[in-house]
Amino acid sequence: MPVQARGIPYVLAGRGMLIQARTGSGKTGAFLLPMLERLDPARQHCQALVLVPTRELARQVWQQAEVMCADSGLRTVAVYGGVGYGPQISALRQGAHIVVGTPGRILDHLIRGTLSLDGIQMLIFDEADRMLSMGFYPDMKEIQSYLPRRAFNACMFSATFPTSVIQTARDFIREPEFITLSGDQVHVADTEHVFYTMPGTDKDRALIRIIEIENPASAIIFCNTKVKVHYVSVVLKRFGYDADEISADLAQRDRERILEKVRQRNLRFLVATDVAARGLDIPDLSHVIQFESPEDPEAYVHRAGRTGRAGASGVAMSLVTELERMELLRIAKRFNIDMQERPVPTDADVEQIVAERVTALLEARLRSRDNLQVERSQRFVPLGRSFAESEDESAIIAMLLDDYYQQTLHSPVPQPPNPPESPQQGAPGSNPRSRNQRRRR
Repeated sequence: MPVQARGIPYVLAGRGMLIQARTGSGKTGAFLLPMLERLDPARQHCQALVLVPTRELARQVWQQAEVMCADSGLRTVAVYGGVGYGPQISALRQGAHIVVGTPGRILDHLIRGTLSLDGIQMLIFDEADRMLSMGFYPDMKEIQSYLPRRAFNACMFSATFPTSVIQTARDFIREPEFITLSGDQVHVADTEHVFYTMPGTDKDRALIRIIEIENPASAIIFCNTKVKVHYVSVVLKRFGYDADEISADLAQRDRERILEKVRQRNLRFLVATDVAARGLDIPDLSHVIQFESPEDPEAYVHRAGRTGRAGASGVAMSLVTELERMELLRIAKRFNIDMQERPVPTDADVEQIVAERVTALLEARLRSRDNLQVERSQRFVPLGRSFAESEDESAIIAMLLDDYYQQTLHSPVPQPPNPPESPQQGAPGSNPRSRNQRRRR
């Protein structure tokens, strides 16, 4: 597949890469196949770590690794939360060569001492943009303290390369190179254009589901009228999102106040008309969402151009009806835009991704508690168990989880700081043993 043909030579050569690859493009083979050549089955320790955002993806990558490595002598293990530690610890102690896991559970094993990265040769970040949208950046930085100071090969795969992904890459990879699947040039990928088709009456609920799945760090949501701008802004606020609106008749002082909040990353969602958004230059804008199709084809290019600026990339998303879909495809053909259609997320899709996120957040919070706090919380274990066993009282648990999720994830998403000078590839910049000692104290 194209991503394998382009990417495998770079991975085999041990070069630090950012590789643009959408889901289903064959990227898993692009980093697993080189492991057959580069890893040594005779050395009984972790030589390759693959970090992924969700349990589902961890299982999927692990299953493919099992198939590809079946006759190679390389052993693999999937490491993720929500299941017992026993089988994972057993596989790690037996010397699994390839470890695939979510950042939170990987960090748990590093803290417990059941996983060592001293012998690592390859570090892969799969779907790096999604890992940041899940709020894994603090865990990724903590994992960095366990990486050896010597050089090793690190590669990052991502559907898009917003500024946050590029900054994270520079934390782990010295002077990363960029490769896309178009042309022979090595460079940062352009804006990704996607659309969802749905009935017009379902757009508001579909928007909420899409936001939950994507969890954009920041976005402008375009509508065609002031009335619709206000409606969408109210819907977002009612669902607990940090949102505000601007329209042509907004006082200049209020307009500047709202725009400054966006630039300072103190406002995640800005709802606007084309007129109100004319001339906006908001750095690090990860998403543009078109709630309504533009009335002028040229306006699509203007809207989409609000993201993917200053050498980074972003996502331009459109919510269209069947009739609007035909017009959008005509715009794509006119401007030679690679437009990808995605299925509208279902409630079940949202439930799954929310469960993954809140589990990761709670596990991270549990790791941060000291012994006294853990002891104190034990008094609530019987109560929690009784709530879980009662169908009526399970609503209390759901309420608490919802409040925690809203307060934690719907605040600004943790992002990498502005990058300092690039560290050496693979150099964590701190002593893992001293960090362990601080944690034990």
